[in-house]
Parts: sequence; structure tokens; C-alpha cells
Amino acid sequence: MSETPREDRLRVRPYALTGGRVRSSTELALETIVRVTPRGEASSADLNTERRQICEMCADPTSIAEVSAHLKLPLGVVRVLVGDMVTEGLLDCNVPVVAGDDTRPDLRLLERVLDGLQAL
Repeated sequence: MSETPREDRLRVRPYALTGGRVRSSTELALETIVRVTPRGEASSADLNTERRQICEMCADPTSIAEVSAHLKLPLGVVRVLVGDMVTEGLLDCNVPVVAGDDTRPDLRLLERVLDGLQAL
């Protein structure tokens, strides 16, 4: 009996990996950079396959989008898994800073950018 290639095997449905949830208690943008914590490294062997792979991949700072692409899992699933892992202290994240409504870019900077674009 020949072994079936990995892509052809029956895979677990994405919603099964998140327990049917579509959101985590920690909302993270796709560009959020995550890295494994010492606690995550220590408990890596006790984690399920996907969580272990995330810990291994995040030994170097990695964005959630990159994790999703490398693991070939939907972005929503990875956001839930990573959010849960951040809450559990297995991963640490750098949340991108989003400018509030009260901060506006410098008008002179915008004019220079526009001039540069028009020069192209």
C-alpha cells in the first residue's frame, strides 16, 4: 500500500483547530510581529502540531501573515491560534502602533510625497 502525499491526505478542518471560534481574546493585525517566549520554548513538546510549529517558526520574530503562509493555514485560524498563545504567555507580540484620529501627517511632507509621485 503506497503512502498518500501530505497534500492529498484528509486534513483537519480549520475550525476544528480553533474550537469553532473565529476570534481570540487578543485581536491581532496580520502585520503583528510575534516571537516565542521562554515559556513557549519550554512547553513546545507538549503542544499540538500547529502550536508547536508556530513556536518553532517564531524563534525568530515573524509576522502573523508569514506564519499563515508558511503553515498553509487560513489567516483567521492563525490569528486565533496566535492570539490564544499570546494570552497563554507562549508568544510575545509587538502590536503595530496606529495613529489616532487627532494626529495628522505633516502637510509639507504630504506635499513633497505628492511632488515626488508626480515627478515619476
